[in-house]
Amino acid sequence: APYPMAPLLSGGQRSPSSTMGSYGDVLPMRGRSRRARGVASVLTSMLTRPMESLGACAAISLFVYALVRFGVGAGDVGGASGVGGPGAAVSTFVPAKIDVAKVQRSCASRTDGAGAVLVTGSAGFVGFHTALALKDRGWGVLGLDNVNDYYPTSLKRARMKELEKVGVHTVEADLNDRGVVRDALDACKFTHILHLAAQAGVRYAVKNPGSYVHSNVAGMVNIMEEIIRTSPMPKVVFASSSSVYGLNTEVPFKESDVTDSPASLYAATKKADELLAHTYNHIHGVAITALRFFTVYGPYGRPDMAYFSFANNIVRGKPITIFKGENDAELARDFTYIDDVVQGVIASLETSEASGKKPDGSKPPFRVYNLGNKHPVTVSDFVTTLEKHMGKKAKREYVPMPKTGDVPFTHADVSRAARDLGYSPRTNLDDGLKKFVDWYKEFCKGAACAGIQSYVPA
Repeated sequence: APYPMAPLLSGGQRSPSSTMGSYGDVLPMRGRSRRARGVASVLTSMLTRPMESLGACAAISLFVYALVRFGVGAGDVGGASGVGGPGAAVSTFVPAKIDVAKVQRSCASRTDGAGAVLVTGSAGFVGFHTALALKDRGWGVLGLDNVNDYYPTSLKRARMKELEKVGVHTVEADLNDRGVVRDALDACKFTHILHLAAQAGVRYAVKNPGSYVHSNVAGMVNIMEEIIRTSPMPKVVFASSSSVYGLNTEVPFKESDVTDSPASLYAATKKADELLAHTYNHIHGVAITALRFFTVYGPYGRPDMAYFSFANNIVRGKPITIFKGENDAELARDFTYIDDVVQGVIASLETSEASGKKPDGSKPPFRVYNLGNKHPVTVSDFVTTLEKHMGKKAKREYVPMPKTGDVPFTHADVSRAARDLGYSPRTNLDDGLKKFVDWYKEFCKGAACAGIQSYVPA
């Protein structure tokens, strides 16, 4: 098989290179019942509704890619042969079970009027911080995460340990495990779903495209199919990405911009998620909000991202690689501190209308917001600030930007989020990087994060 089985991780999960899954649980095919018909209706709507046509085609193409590349044929799934070749159609995540008592304790709210939320990707960077903040506000919070080893799981488990301290339980399961998703939705009467789980990273998509289709597209469909079968239907907020702006050249990026030119497979999957969300909103009246995050950084961050990787290399005396665009142009990013992003995420949860169509046929709007900082900074200037707080100079190596899907700049227009959510980023880069470095030095005392510091992003 082109993607061989990988060893099981703790909790029965596998590495992202082996969690392509069996798409029979989430993709339409002959012999499937209402689940298949539901997904088929989504695809039909993509073809018949006057949505952004190129983007819709991109989303459908990803489904077709999953069908063909990973061996989902016309008959049963999971056999040794299929369209994708011998042995391709094998589900490699291990079905999990929930501990109902732990789950119900975790999702019980402590404050009158507070909601109950399922946070997918709770062991991830944004999910972790948002779950902590919601719990602190008295919400009931349950996490769900497959804890894959795209980057060192020790960091994910450190986040999970902090969540357990405040009473947030994380169900270790794959998003495509429909049994677990269903059991969690039945055990807790969630008012909201915060769907942040995804296969992250732009460049890794070149090496392992299947993991992105599995997690970002098939996973999105699976959770939406279970949401529409839940009564009352929860409100949904999910993570899109600034990557959907792709090759746009007009700045700052506005939510109204056409986003039909993705520069990476990761961006294409996030655009597909937005189109799928629009369709579930149109057909079923699900209240859905898409949040386009702009280069989030801060404590407990992702070691595959530049600022964390740079810190690791500075500590170890290794050179850092800084990409340059055409004509040696400096790359720039709208770096956004995690606390500001969390504020925007919670505001989007609190301002969402109820899901469901009204007797007159009206429905809640499908909302899209940029959550950025409004002030792009060149990577060189970013490194200079990082050096100041690390107390050590970096060994800089400037190289041409590889053709793996990175874009030369990002710049968010957040006026819509300011108007509707009261979003107002307050953390400047100097303060934000100081907070990150303070955490980094404490967390990595001694050999506490040797595996994280030696990690090389894919």
